[in-house]
Amino acid sequence: MSDLLSIVSRIVAFAVLLAVPAAALAADNEQPTASFRHDVRPILSNHCFACHGPDEAHREADLRLDVASDVDLQEIVDRITSDDPDVIMPPPDLNKPLKKDQVQVLTEWIDAGAAYQQHWAFVPVDDPSIPNVKSKTWSNQPIDQFVLSRLENLQLQPSSRADKRTLIRRLSLDLTGLPPTRESIHEFLNDESDKAYEHLVDRLLSQAAYGEHMARYWLDLVRFADTNGLHHDHYREMTPYRDWVIRSFNDNVPFDQFITDQLAGDLHIDPTNDQLIASGFNRLHLIIDRGTALPEESAFRNVVDRVAAVGTAFMGLTMQCAVCHDHKYDPITQRDFYQLSAFFNNFDGQPETGSRGTVEFKRGLQPPYLELPSEQQATQLKKLTADLAKLAPKVKAMQKRQVAAKKGFEKLGPAPEPKDDSVDGVLEDVSRTIAQQTLKSLNAAVKRLLQTQRQMQQRRDKLLLEIPATLVMKERADVRPTHIMIRGAYDQPGEEVQRDTPAFLPPMTSDSPQKTRMDLAHWFTSSQNPLTARVTVNRIWQRFFGVGLVRTSEDFGSQGESPSHPKLLDYLAMHFTQSGWNVKNLVRSIVLSETYRQTSHAQPKSFVDDPQNRLLARGSRFRLDAEVVRDQLLSVSGLLHSELYGKSVKPPQPAGLWKIVAMPSSFPSQFKPDSGQDIYRRSVYTFWKRGLPPPQMTVFDAPTRESCIARRERTNTPLQALLLMNEGQHFAAARHFAAQLLSDTTKSGTQQSGTQQSDTQRIVDAYESVTARLPTDQQTKILLGAVNQFRQVYQNDPELTEQMMPSDKQATDDGAEDEKVELAAWTMLVHSLLNLDTTKTRE
Repeated sequence: MSDLLSIVSRIVAFAVLLAVPAAALAADNEQPTASFRHDVRPILSNHCFACHGPDEAHREADLRLDVASDVDLQEIVDRITSDDPDVIMPPPDLNKPLKKDQVQVLTEWIDAGAAYQQHWAFVPVDDPSIPNVKSKTWSNQPIDQFVLSRLENLQLQPSSRADKRTLIRRLSLDLTGLPPTRESIHEFLNDESDKAYEHLVDRLLSQAAYGEHMARYWLDLVRFADTNGLHHDHYREMTPYRDWVIRSFNDNVPFDQFITDQLAGDLHIDPTNDQLIASGFNRLHLIIDRGTALPEESAFRNVVDRVAAVGTAFMGLTMQCAVCHDHKYDPITQRDFYQLSAFFNNFDGQPETGSRGTVEFKRGLQPPYLELPSEQQATQLKKLTADLAKLAPKVKAMQKRQVAAKKGFEKLGPAPEPKDDSVDGVLEDVSRTIAQQTLKSLNAAVKRLLQTQRQMQQRRDKLLLEIPATLVMKERADVRPTHIMIRGAYDQPGEEVQRDTPAFLPPMTSDSPQKTRMDLAHWFTSSQNPLTARVTVNRIWQRFFGVGLVRTSEDFGSQGESPSHPKLLDYLAMHFTQSGWNVKNLVRSIVLSETYRQTSHAQPKSFVDDPQNRLLARGSRFRLDAEVVRDQLLSVSGLLHSELYGKSVKPPQPAGLWKIVAMPSSFPSQFKPDSGQDIYRRSVYTFWKRGLPPPQMTVFDAPTRESCIARRERTNTPLQALLLMNEGQHFAAARHFAAQLLSDTTKSGTQQSGTQQSDTQRIVDAYESVTARLPTDQQTKILLGAVNQFRQVYQNDPELTEQMMPSDKQATDDGAEDEKVELAAWTMLVHSLLNLDTTKTRE
């Protein structure tokens, strides 16, 4: 017993190492006292559960600390406060000594009785009452009441509301991923009604750009890409799924339906095309190429990938940790994993890529897939298919006659001697001639038919390459058995298991004798499920504040962080489901809150005490995502091509970039940029090669889409500045914007209509377009000086000026030299504005 207590002492003491003072962790309107759920359990999980947690097979000393156990609590206190190196916990050789406040957290918990509580994420969602707050003037919106309650507990106050220019830029970027136009800024500024902001919210929510922007987060989460990943990284066609996601957000499809159609759209009684497209969620996994793994291994890995995606997307849990053994930190057993995998182990399709020579392969398709032709394309395809079907027997019959004629001719043997003028000899010149002419005619006829057939097939293949299609899910008629794979090895099946959900969560109810993915979808969206709604609203919150109420939005398990405002999280989750899983309603309530509308300016102490703004005492300020950085650039420059949907496009990137990752047989193996307006489409439509995504995106922390990403990291590196300064498309946008400024002669104010703008007015217009603000007098003076300096540089260096011109303006007549100098100077001025910190930052 003494040895057991020693181990307990070591484990618990080690767990307290990284404990945060209880007062700092106090959430909502709870009192700042240590609790197991919010203070102790996260520590035990980080440092104890690996050896003394849910994993029974690897549990040390038969001691389990994730549930209550009968131990001598005083012994624990003695160990963590001891000075004896042979007694103190954690042991000195771990080099992680406890701090005094960390010991205090654990001691408070023990003194209070060391009560255990179930992990917060696994308890049913509660509908908490809105707290009473002292201040009655800030807001009566529920979100604000929860936030203010916590601030008042800590004797803090929220920040003031941001100004209207900041709000319209923040809101536009957050809801559409695009900056506001100058026209929309002025419309908002001139609207002095009490509903001005509310009307702005509704206008932005109704724009198609909203769906494009919201879809991007989901595409990160489900690892959407245009290639298979792994080895050859061949092309894969899934863009109709991406377009369905965009439409779903724009149409405000209820989120429970959004989930159901992705998990089980193919299992509806009479599924629509949209439901089948949605089921492609189950086909977004990486694919191992033929010849690089056995089909059995490939199929197993695909199933594991699907379960991992479901665990991340809908549960916020790291399910894949239980592939080889019981989860080390969460109550997910290996049995749980394989019971869940049984829902996804009945795929009716081949776990490999198609043959390179087929049109299916060139289209990026692997059965089963859904074709989505237009009415005209469907008519053409039907006719070509029918014509080919009619032609095939004719070709076969003619080839049969050709073979017979050839055999008949060969039976005649060698040609007779020319001098043989007998009757028999003459009849044999004649027979051979007839047979030879017949064979020749048949050869020609077969050749013509084969040519016709080949041309017809080529027309059909060309048409097929133009017809949209996408991979979908399909269930086998007979259920494939699922086994627990010993140590996660694909070829080591153990006990057979049946379809079911993790035992630590509420059970699934099903009227079917065989549980289906449809039953699973209903289980995820059930009011009894404690995870789905919490995980979803947390991710949506994260989009507007840069960090979720649960910072680890990818992990709601024991290794994840506790929510900063647990009651607010439950309130949002409860009302989200009660609203019919209405996403726009949830988004609207968030952005209409005073919490969201706070200024991001605060005292330095606020940033020191709460660097991640977990208390929400100010507006959040963070660097824009990669796609927003690029789309903003295209938008303000006037280059953005706003066409919706369609196949992915390839904006320019460094030549030969794919060569470092592509094999000779990869398809495609070489990057070929698109041309025309396509290269200026929104970044959500950019072709995403998993082996090497667009560097313009990854430099700004876009994921590779090889795995499910619920939360992007944000870094600030010199490479980002270098890209913004030198990347070709960025520079072309600056030049295009400069040309617009120079050609604009219709501004009002001190300028008369039709007269050329002054430098000052151009600077004001450019600055407002880029930042949504007006420059101060000092900023205007600096920028005017910069324009004049740039002019001087280019006037003195015609060769450098020529290099600044687009290709269609180079080597023109000498009379345009002054125009070239102006374009070069203003290009650099705009380029400087586009590289401001505020331009790439969401205030």
